[in-house]
Amino acid sequence: MNVIRYRLKKNILFLSGLLLTTTLAACGGSSVSHPKTASSNTPNASSINNPANQNQNADNGFSNNGDNASDMQQMQAVHSVAVIVPLSGAFANIGQSIANTAQMAVSDLADRHTGIKITCYDSAKGAAEAVNKAVSDGNKLILGGVFPSEARMMALAARNAHIPMITFSNDNSLAGNGVYVMGFSVGAGIQRVVKYALDHKLSRFAALLPNGVYGRKASASLLRTVSNNGGSVATLSNYNRTPQEITDAVTKLGQDYDAVLIADSPRIARIAAPLLVKQDGTKPQILGSELWSIDNNLKNVPALYGAWFASVPDGMFHQLSGKYKARYGVTPPRLASLGYDAILLAARISPNWPSNGDFPEKKLLSPNGFMGIDGAFRFNNQAIAERALAVEKVSANGIVVIDPAPTSFSK
Repeated sequence: MNVIRYRLKKNILFLSGLLLTTTLAACGGSSVSHPKTASSNTPNASSINNPANQNQNADNGFSNNGDNASDMQQMQAVHSVAVIVPLSGAFANIGQSIANTAQMAVSDLADRHTGIKITCYDSAKGAAEAVNKAVSDGNKLILGGVFPSEARMMALAARNAHIPMITFSNDNSLAGNGVYVMGFSVGAGIQRVVKYALDHKLSRFAALLPNGVYGRKASASLLRTVSNNGGSVATLSNYNRTPQEITDAVTKLGQDYDAVLIADSPRIARIAAPLLVKQDGTKPQILGSELWSIDNNLKNVPALYGAWFASVPDGMFHQLSGKYKARYGVTPPRLASLGYDAILLAARISPNWPSNGDFPEKKLLSPNGFMGIDGAFRFNNQAIAERALAVEKVSANGIVVIDPAPTSFSK
């Protein structure tokens, strides 16, 4: 355990230094210029699709859609990695931000000789086709698939080609047989915050659950965690996402509970929280989902003050976000960190990756885990990412960490 803790703490210091050093270098008169988008939340497609437009150092290890790389890239970039995300269409802002942070990671690691070269492909133009093109181009590791539907098509194509794939989706049903799920799991955040509540003498739970897949996953996680830790669930109440149905669902909860899980977005929590005051004037402990971490305005919702939720730690992401905005002119969506962390993961394994050989897939199952922008994580034997999560509280001053994310994994 001490060895694991030491390694992860050492990786935290390395990662922090990596972001800080490269950020200061960019501010210190570097001749490298970075494109910025103008008045849009979507990074300019040319910043991804045409690396020459970025006027960056040739050894950043980044190419796109099979474009010829420089001689220096060819010398260093012996490990070919495909990043397959939506670069066009309705979700281009998410996909392009992931591709951008993947590029940033390669750039940041260039002087560490990891030998990583990434090539980006547009899943919006055909997810399976993008995988087939990536394989024919010689890529030995596939990163991508943001949404379950595209990830499912990509997984089939990757398995047929016997190429390992790390997906940014959180659909755990995709995991296994060469596919690793890296997305933020619904169940993990709920398990963490419910366990924290149980440890703080709250034992009887209720839950507001949206109809659909997300609600079912949240319900299963709540029931399993409470059952395994000696608590009880008083009532579960489902709803469709309309104000009237949410109001009716709160009424159906009754009064016999001391903590209530709102397993939904901050928008729904804003509607439900004011309705949760009990007849005696007391308010139960409100628990939220990992979705709350993307809302910077919860401090403006007094009804949610004191609510707890679990999330990946944000400290490193704030550094990455600042660096991203300096380069691209916009603030990245929260999922953008997955691109950076996936490249860090590949780089961490690269010393065991034979030149021009297959990716050493078994190294993904290291029990020690890996450190990234989103904290410590590891893939379990089911090929699903386990993450070290923090418990946070909503307050008038913003989001406050009340139980930091662990820096080690128990066996």
